[in-house]
Amino acid sequence: MHHFSLTRLSSLLLLTTIASAATSVADELPAPVQALANQGLTIHGQFETPEGIRGYGASVQGQDMAIYLTPDGEHAIVGTLMDSQGNDLTEAHLDEHVRVPLEAQTWQSLEESHWIQDGDADAPRVIYTFTDGNCPYCRQLWQQTRPWVDAGDVQLRHIMVGILAPNSPALAATILGADDPASALHRHSEGESVEASAQPRDIEEQVYTNNQLFEELGLYATPTSAFQRETDDGHLRIDRIQGLPTEQRLIEMMGGEAP
Repeated sequence: MHHFSLTRLSSLLLLTTIASAATSVADELPAPVQALANQGLTIHGQFETPEGIRGYGASVQGQDMAIYLTPDGEHAIVGTLMDSQGNDLTEAHLDEHVRVPLEAQTWQSLEESHWIQDGDADAPRVIYTFTDGNCPYCRQLWQQTRPWVDAGDVQLRHIMVGILAPNSPALAATILGADDPASALHRHSEGESVEASAQPRDIEEQVYTNNQLFEELGLYATPTSAFQRETDDGHLRIDRIQGLPTEQRLIEMMGGEAP
């Protein structure tokens, strides 16, 4: 995956001029928008504004943005559309055309990652958390979540990553490759030492894939936890907590006070 430079993105907030004309094929992007896509932006779809400007919802490294095409089709502006009263006209478009579909895709990626179940399979609330075996805060989160997990209210899905120490990938693979991964993670989280050992290639690749997902989502800390909440308009959105949550954020994440 080509990673778009955020510094470079700042320069693209200025008007981007493209000399070549847009292709005649209707379902292809106009040349200025395609140029941004070539730089690493993902284009999610287009929308029309009341002002007659065609917009495109886009994202890069977890950051969403709007691209506006000028009427001549030769220029694109990345930024926020404002009216004369200073109202932001872009937020609603980003919500509908970028955030909702992008977060649905993100949730699917979490579901398809390599995780260890912690809690009742039928628990009404599912939380994904990126866990490194060398992370003391991951162990602390484990302890803090026991009341909800033990009561069957929450299922944690630990996406095992190896990022903090040289032996972290091997440690993650050892836990994932155990005969009973859930039991191995439980013992490790309770303080029992787990010695990293060589694992079959497919297990090591699971850790590598989890690490890639961690990076692609623009995360930087373990634990990082992701959970869904429903908005007033009925959309499911993802909340993320990077690092150990505060007491209030822990309650929000777990869906209520400890049972």
